[in-house]
Formats: sequence, structure tokens, C-alpha cells
Amino acid sequence: MKINFKIIIIMLLINSLINAQRIKDIAFLEGNNSQQIIGYGLVVGLAGTGDSYRSTFTVQSITSMLKRFGITVPQADLKVRNVAAVMVTATINSYFKPGTKFDVLVSSMGDARSLDGGTLLMTPLSALDGNVYGFAQGPVSIGGYDVSTPTGNRIARNHALAGRVPLGGVLKNEIKPTDFNKLQQIRIFLKEPDLTTCNNVSTAINSKFGGGIAKSVDASEIDVKVPQDKSNNVVAFLAELESINVETDDVAKVVLNERTGTVVAGHNVIIQPVSITHGNLNIIIRSYPIISQPGAFSKGTTAIFNNIVPYAQQDSSKTIALNKASTVQEIASALNSLKVSPKDIISIFQALKEAGALTAELIIM
Repeated sequence: MKINFKIIIIMLLINSLINAQRIKDIAFLEGNNSQQIIGYGLVVGLAGTGDSYRSTFTVQSITSMLKRFGITVPQADLKVRNVAAVMVTATINSYFKPGTKFDVLVSSMGDARSLDGGTLLMTPLSALDGNVYGFAQGPVSIGGYDVSTPTGNRIARNHALAGRVPLGGVLKNEIKPTDFNKLQQIRIFLKEPDLTTCNNVSTAINSKFGGGIAKSVDASEIDVKVPQDKSNNVVAFLAELESINVETDDVAKVVLNERTGTVVAGHNVIIQPVSITHGNLNIIIRSYPIISQPGAFSKGTTAIFNNIVPYAQQDSSKTIALNKASTVQEIASALNSLKVSPKDIISIFQALKEAGALTAELIIM
């Protein structure tokens, strides 16, 4: 039996120059916050794929909406198969100003079959504090379909009960605006807290502007005093500050995805001196039927004997010895020399971690 092995290794080759990133890419300024908003609305114009009469909240919503237009219709007379009740969600930035447009997500609440071709009616969007910050309206794009026939056949692509309204939201009230030109000190927060990176950020800022204006508070916060000569235009100072390149540092990690057989190794991964042996035992059972035919006029019967013969085949085992692997190339070359499958690579990494030879955090997805 022949087995074809395929190794899938994604290598992250990052050196000190490539590892230098702008402050704006690894951190955010105080006041640059995001706000999640939510609303309840109706999607109309569906081709009979909306909520059924069992979704009573949809019927009630339509009745309430029609009353606003001076139309009174008994709930028992409403047919809502072309309408679906949905929840509308979005995330907006605190820098957004009134009139800014943003994308919104639309998700079905009832028993609708598809939102394909629907249009979201004007929906107010509020935050946790109860204040309404914007409104959303527009055609829903689901990027798929879900078609069923009366005979029970169905064809579908992607998820048809959730979609997006591109630039369908409009901000009406801004979120706690910050006047940077009045600030004398500002705080910078790292997106991924790390003591070494935090210290590198403060060092880079002090090297750029001098005067020891930056100070690391902990693994994620850097306090920066606005220089006296920059106080007249703090925004320009912050734009210059966030463009500074900083060498980042991170924890050595190896991420293993057992479902796809993908292995991702970071640049700080080290394998200590170790010996690795890998081999497979293949067992094949074959059947050789033997037919016994009686002689003429013997009054015997034909008999069939199933002769089952097992075969065992040991693949050639390979052993490699690593003095030390300190780069992703060395690790990949060593594992490639074993000619193993991605599943086997995952097992090898787990064994290396158990043996204490892998200097990295092992994450299994």
C-alpha cells in the first residue's frame, strides 16, 4: 500500500527589521474608543421567504409601523411572508462625526428562510446607555442564496439569514468627542500587552522627541507629555508620534490546527537538542477464496474456504538529531526530512513539548 504524504507548514519569517512596526499599528491613543450599537428592525420585499404567522412579534411590529402611517389593520388579517424581523448591529468609532456612514449587520430573529432581496427599513441604533446614535436603512446583501422547492429539494450557498447593509448606517450623534489640542498629556495603550514592547515604545518616543516625555506605566500603558513646543498643534504631534517605528517583541508560539493539519510557527520558536524517530506500521489483510470441487459421482457438495492472510509492512523509520533549531527554516527542514503528514507533525510538536525540548507556547485549535 502506497501512502502519499503532504506537509503543510506556514512559516513566519520575521527578522528585526521586518519586526519594526509603527506605533499606530500596535497601539491606540486614549480617546480612540469603539462603541457597539444595536437596533430592532424589519426587512421587507422578500419573495415569500419571510417570517410566518408563528412569529407574533413580527406581526405586532408591522401593525405598530402601519399605525404610524395612519393605517389600522387587524393582526389576524396580516400575511407576513414577505417581511422578516431582524436585529441590526454595528460598531462605530469615537472619532466618527455626525453624517458619517458605516456598515451594519442584519440577522434574522424569526423563522424566515432567507433575507435575499430584502430591504431594511429605517432602524434606530442605540448603545448600552440607551442613547440613539444613528439610523440604518438600505438593501441587504447576503452573498448567497437558499432556494427550496415544493417537493422538498433545496439548494443553498452561504448563510441566507444574516447579511450586511454596506454604508447603510448614518451617525447622528457623536460619541464623547476629544479635543486633543487641549491635552497636556496623553496615554497610549498597546493592543497586545508586552513589557518589552512597551519599554521599546517609550524609548523610541524619547529618542525622537527627547526630554524623557514618555514613561511606561505597565505592560500596556505609556504616558506621554506633550512637549511645550508642540502644544499649539497637538494633533500634528500625535500624527508624528504614531508614525514612529518600534521593534516589537512577542511570546514564542506554535499554533496547530488539527482539523486542517496546518502548523504555524513564530520566529522566536526554539527546539532544544533532541532526537526524533518516526515510522509507521501498515497492516494489510487480504482474502484468497479457495473452492473445493468434489469428484464425479461422489455425491459431495462444492465447498468454499476463505483463506485470510495478514501482511505487515513497516515503513522505513527515520531518525534525526537536532543539536538545536533556532529558526523556522531549521525546524521546517528537520520535519520535512522525516517525510511525515501534517497530522504527524502535530503529534511530533506535542511530543517535543512534553519532552521539554520545545521552547514555545503550544496552541491547539
